[in-house]
Amino acid sequence: MPDFPGSGRRVLVSGASRGLGRAVAEAFAANGDRVAVHYGGGRRDAETTLARLPGDGHVLLGADLADARQTAELVDAAAGALGGVDVLVNNAAVNTAHPPATTDYDDWCAAWQRHVAVNLLGTAHLSHAAARRMIAQGTGGRIVNIGSRGAFRGEPDHPAYGATKAGVHALGQSLAVALAPHGIAVTSVAPGFIDTERVAHRLTGPEGDALRKQSPYGRVAAPEEVAAAVLWLASPQAQWSAGAVLDLNGASYLRT
Repeated sequence: MPDFPGSGRRVLVSGASRGLGRAVAEAFAANGDRVAVHYGGGRRDAETTLARLPGDGHVLLGADLADARQTAELVDAAAGALGGVDVLVNNAAVNTAHPPATTDYDDWCAAWQRHVAVNLLGTAHLSHAAARRMIAQGTGGRIVNIGSRGAFRGEPDHPAYGATKAGVHALGQSLAVALAPHGIAVTSVAPGFIDTERVAHRLTGPEGDALRKQSPYGRVAAPEEVAAAVLWLASPQAQWSAGAVLDLNGASYLRT
């Protein structure tokens, strides 16, 4: 098997329309990679991401990752547009509040079904399709999952989010063992709060102050900080990190 390249790769980033996904897409493009920018419903934001990417050869692709058929077709479309897939970043996720004490049963069930469909099954199906493509190519690959600190710390108002992200971590470790013989390294990152559009409303006022105080640095992460870690985990040098879940939370939550 040839050495896995450090640039010039074909990269699929799910949920890349804004926030962390956009920062990840920009990091790979700046590294000299070609990027397939995936979006679910935010096409206009995804077009902005695409326009901001340095270099050329990037492509915009839409798919509902809750639909297993669309998920498989997304990988086929990315491979067709880029000439293959070397790196997959599983960033797409939903995260809607459903506190158990105040959410009625129907809404509770709907929240769980949507979180599982996108966050866990979408990640699993996308990983399977991309891995099969990488195996057929015979040149190895990288899969980096975006998990969450909430998988360890708990998410009292977003329990399905925390549970599905824990599932993503476990999925990544299983895939790391299964795919290593094919030169595919699978890892996950577990970020804490990131300063993105999705949580901007929570970072203002007293709640924002409390969230920033969770870290001894007195702030939350910038998307670019997490994107830099993702880029490294997709590098040739990071193969021995396969199976790792990397905490990226500014010492706001420590585990052993």
